[in-house]
Amino acid sequence: MYINSTNSTNTLLKELMTKGEWPDGEGYLYAGYQTAGRGQTGNGWESEADKNLLCSILVESRKAKDKRPFYLNVAVSVAVYRVIQSFVFERSGLGSLSEAVSIKWPNDIYWGDKKIAGILIENAIIGSEMKYSIAGIGLNVNQTEFVSNAPNPVSLKQITGKEYNIDRLMQQLYAEVQKALNEDVWAEYKSHLYRREGFWPFVEREVSIEPTMNVQKDDVQGTKVFMARIDGVLPIGEIVLQDENNKRRTYHFKQVRYVL
Repeated sequence: MYINSTNSTNTLLKELMTKGEWPDGEGYLYAGYQTAGRGQTGNGWESEADKNLLCSILVESRKAKDKRPFYLNVAVSVAVYRVIQSFVFERSGLGSLSEAVSIKWPNDIYWGDKKIAGILIENAIIGSEMKYSIAGIGLNVNQTEFVSNAPNPVSLKQITGKEYNIDRLMQQLYAEVQKALNEDVWAEYKSHLYRREGFWPFVEREVSIEPTMNVQKDDVQGTKVFMARIDGVLPIGEIVLQDENNKRRTYHFKQVRYVL
């Protein structure tokens, strides 16, 4: 389903589901413009009208191959990664550019050190049962200028110089999400993690409801910065880091930030 404008595709889809007004058999909603696009932990999402893919995909969690909640993040991240890799780069003859694409834990998609896509998973729990989930996805496609205070956005067009058909991208993305949900993609997720090789700087943060942002090198307060390598990601979504003293540190995504 396509709509010209809405506050947030996730919010609208939830409202339609709650009211029983969501059409049977419809799998996704996408919009030309969002007035209040949302990202993880309160972050906003900037998007010029009709330039990017702004969508929410309805996911029946009970049909996923892996029923653990974080697996939805894993599967959707891999699906977005696959679309950028194969549909955009390989089919356009720009495969060499795709080597820089990665999944930044827990579920952002990066090109180099710049963010090209974000994912927000929201679950509908009735009683003790998760009835369905909504995967909100923002993919920067044809926008070439970003004016918000987001530190590192990038779009497909900025990378490749090519214009893309957003309707075709939506169809491909939906198909890839369904495919990934029915596969075991844990190994694929881990193999494409951002900064998966070597030691990199991280900084701890106090748990709060404030938006979680990367830390710029110039803003680091020194004492909490540590060098570590990614040792793994647990099924519940926590990242395991190994520091230079071989100490293993485990963090929820609100508890640690990358230093870019």
